[in-house]
Amino acid sequence: MAFHIKNPETDALARRVAALKRTGLTEAVHAALKHGLEREQARPSLVEIGVTFCRDLRARGKPDHGRPADKAFRHKLRECHSLAMQSASVAYRLVPLPVSTTV
Repeated sequence: MAFHIKNPETDALARRVAALKRTGLTEAVHAALKHGLEREQARPSLVEIGVTFCRDLRARGKPDHGRPADKAFRHKLRECHSLAMQSASVAYRLVPLPVSTTV
């Protein structure tokens, strides 16, 4: 199988790695790709990171010390969210519009 590196910088890097390792170009590229693949596969996925975060958060939680999420609490959350959205809307309207000088 033929493998052609079209990017001159990439070709130079592959040749430099091959020279340093005293191997052929194919072996140098193979080793670099294998190393990169192993490194990527060792990284946790976003799902794994999210699951770990949720488990850690749950482990640190103290449900006996928290306030109940009853109807009044949910109403207060909606009220705060509504006020925040109104503030953002007012702040947005206070920004002056750019004046076009070209006709």
